[in-house]
Amino acid sequence: MKQVLGLAFLGSVVTLPVQANQSLQVVYPPDDHQTSAEQIFFIGSASPQQAVTINGQVIRDRSPEGHFAPSLPLKMGENTFTFRSANQTLVKKVTRTSATSSPPTDLGFVKDSLTPGEDIAKLPGEPVCFSAIATPNAKVSVQLANQQIPLAAQAQAVELPPNAAVLTQTTQPVANAASGLYQGCITATQPGSFGKPVFQLSKNGQTLRQAGSGQVEILPGPGQPRSDGGVIQPLTYSLAEVTADQGVARTGPSTDYSRLTPLPQGTRAAITGQEGEWLRLDYGGWINQKETRPLKSVTPGRSLIRGIRSQQVPGWTEVIFPLEAPVPVTVDQRDSTFTLTLHNTTAQTDTIFVPPDPIISRLDWQQISPIQARYSFKLKSNQQWGYKLRYQGTSLVLSLRHPPQANTSRRAEYGQLASASSGKEILLEKQTAKATGPLSGITILLDPGHGSKNDLGSVGPTGYPEKDATLVISKLLRDQLRKRGATVVMTREGDDDLYPQDRVDIINKTEPDLALSLHYNALPDNGDAINTRGIGAFWYHAQSHGLAVFLHDYLVQKLGRPSYGVFWNNLALTRPTVAPAVLLELGFMINPTEFEWITNPQAQQKLAGALAERLEEWLKTTRKKN
Repeated sequence: MKQVLGLAFLGSVVTLPVQANQSLQVVYPPDDHQTSAEQIFFIGSASPQQAVTINGQVIRDRSPEGHFAPSLPLKMGENTFTFRSANQTLVKKVTRTSATSSPPTDLGFVKDSLTPGEDIAKLPGEPVCFSAIATPNAKVSVQLANQQIPLAAQAQAVELPPNAAVLTQTTQPVANAASGLYQGCITATQPGSFGKPVFQLSKNGQTLRQAGSGQVEILPGPGQPRSDGGVIQPLTYSLAEVTADQGVARTGPSTDYSRLTPLPQGTRAAITGQEGEWLRLDYGGWINQKETRPLKSVTPGRSLIRGIRSQQVPGWTEVIFPLEAPVPVTVDQRDSTFTLTLHNTTAQTDTIFVPPDPIISRLDWQQISPIQARYSFKLKSNQQWGYKLRYQGTSLVLSLRHPPQANTSRRAEYGQLASASSGKEILLEKQTAKATGPLSGITILLDPGHGSKNDLGSVGPTGYPEKDATLVISKLLRDQLRKRGATVVMTREGDDDLYPQDRVDIINKTEPDLALSLHYNALPDNGDAINTRGIGAFWYHAQSHGLAVFLHDYLVQKLGRPSYGVFWNNLALTRPTVAPAVLLELGFMINPTEFEWITNPQAQQKLAGALAERLEEWLKTTRKKN
């Protein structure tokens, strides 16, 4: 049974778990857990005076307070683990499932293995591929319209580990026998709607036919006839217009694919392919059709671009690109350069005017392809402080943020932010009025990770949740920063139920100078909870990399903590562009000994002080370079 004790430090009330006289408990994995991992770790705690066994074997690697996290192998199917300590017994059952579908022994196809599994549309000349998992050593083909396409049995397939494998250093591809996997492709040259493919499986004189679930369509190219007998004239396309504030563009047709530069609301591009609810746009990115609306137009969504100018508004430099149509864009941010590529754009640029500017040294451009114009900003400093992109009519407005200015008075601000993802309103307080100190005039946003009974985050061996630990350190850091004169925005001050997008909305609304999301770490099931520990830092945009490294290195050195590493990672709280945004993992909740440090009040005070000290130093150093 978990108990909490209220302790007061630095003006903040924190809650920490009582460790004495605890009974045997195993808080992870949950009851009847299912996983495809080859092993599983168990997180739990018991009295340090009592031995703990698992299936009769003594757990020897325990923390001074009695916490444990052993890893054990899993066989396929149900695994039973019995824990005993003194007169207490706990039983955990874990079922290991296969990560791949096994082919049937009788004549048949594996359920949901026929691809395409949803409607697809391609351009003439592009391959259309089919696959199925079926009875091994059979003959498999696909009937599409009046064409028979053989599918070849695959002798071997290479399986890539998931992205999370980087966190456990298990990224080696695995070659598996591909028994029962059949694949084949065709290239269609004529546009038209070809209906659903019919898969045929034959073996030992028996034949089975099954229709696929996805329609196949070949889109007409410019000047090609439509299937209804009409003709698509040159430069006549079906267009999609982005309706979301920031359309999520990806490298492929699902959320499994990597993100590209978000497309500002109003962006228009021709649709050149479709897979289910995902649209491929002519510049190469894919977007969910829920974030767009279709347009029927005789214009192709292309533009010329001529003169370019810039102007300064409070805190920002705006660069205006006048266009005939709102085209897709790509950003490449690096040390001392910011590069913007306008797709479907041809330059007639002869004149650019950038007056003396706090951050821009020079603007260069080049036509890198007939329909791609690239604009490169040479900046006065390696450190960038944020950017925004929006369409104002058909003109693209790029806003580049000026470095923060210290020692300016700010009044306390209060306001309501309507959350885009949850619909509820969040009260924001920006403190302080006329603050003095080395960080006066600087606004820092702190995001205590997770929150509420619906989002505990990871849990420690006693069941103490990450959401409480992050709130403790965030409040301690908030107080340290305010003592130094900073204005601090907290995404939550209590047990608030916030989605990641709620937190992102707060960052975009308040536009702080820096944003830190504070977390404590865990691992996938196949991780090593005993031997993995340390400080981790995560960044996404180049403007955040220096801050991530600076904080990580100092915490490791100052506190004598192990290093988990600095990672580029596509996380919701690292993706905002309006300010450098870093997510810190300040230790591993699942590591028995590190958990004791995480829940130690003196250690937390020291951690908050080190973070505040390093933030002050980073801001001082980077502002000097601007």
